[in-house]
Amino acid sequence: MDRTDIREDRRRQIREAVVSGGFVRASELAEQFGVSLMTVHRDLDALQAQGWLRKVRGGATTLPSAQFHGSVSERMTSMARTKQALARAAATLLVPGQTVLVDDSTTCLMLTHRFADHAPLTVITNSLPAITTLAKEPGISLIALGGTYFPAYDAFMGLHTADSVRAFRADVLFLSTTAVTNGRCYHTSPETTQVKRAMMESAARTVLVVDHTKFAKEGLYALAPLDAFDLVVVDDGLPGEELRALRQSGADVMLVPHM
Repeated sequence: MDRTDIREDRRRQIREAVVSGGFVRASELAEQFGVSLMTVHRDLDALQAQGWLRKVRGGATTLPSAQFHGSVSERMTSMARTKQALARAAATLLVPGQTVLVDDSTTCLMLTHRFADHAPLTVITNSLPAITTLAKEPGISLIALGGTYFPAYDAFMGLHTADSVRAFRADVLFLSTTAVTNGRCYHTSPETTQVKRAMMESAARTVLVVDHTKFAKEGLYALAPLDAFDLVVVDDGLPGEELRALRQSGADVMLVPHM
């Protein structure tokens, strides 16, 4: 192996160790791989930038935080039944012939499984699982957004993706968010926020699809206030005071029975 291959293999093993164990110590990694602590910290910085983990004092963890919200597999299993209920409700908003923008969220990924029932549709997305899901569906004209691929999010993000979005105009955008705090949506990476803002600018109608647990979470990067969305689709597990605040924000709300 050359030096690049050795580095990438080491980072793969570090990533697997963190995902399987939940936490790793930087000093133990340095000893295990026979490298310096500085090298380990560079590895952890790279893996954090890709969304695989978050650095903490002394090592790295996969526990969610304001800067890290878990891997795709973890998010797919979290609140899965409620996300399915939200997807069913959001699908009723689809009109055959529309051009639909879809973000990389797992909630909206579940929504894409219902697109074929509302074909024909033109679908624009940066989500690789959504692209795979829709690629062979009859009646779906698929436009895949390129850019930098982020493995932990299984999606394309960043400046080039945002620029790609701006080349299109959609009838409706479906997106979700990592956290809602004090009437504002937040995310854990600036690249995600960059792309979703471009999506919001490129759609005639914006629909936020979000389960009630997001109102108890935190994110680092502000996306938009709730009243920037034309409709918020949320389950009825949302506490009463949060629901009142949501409606008082001026946002239209579709309340869905949660599972």
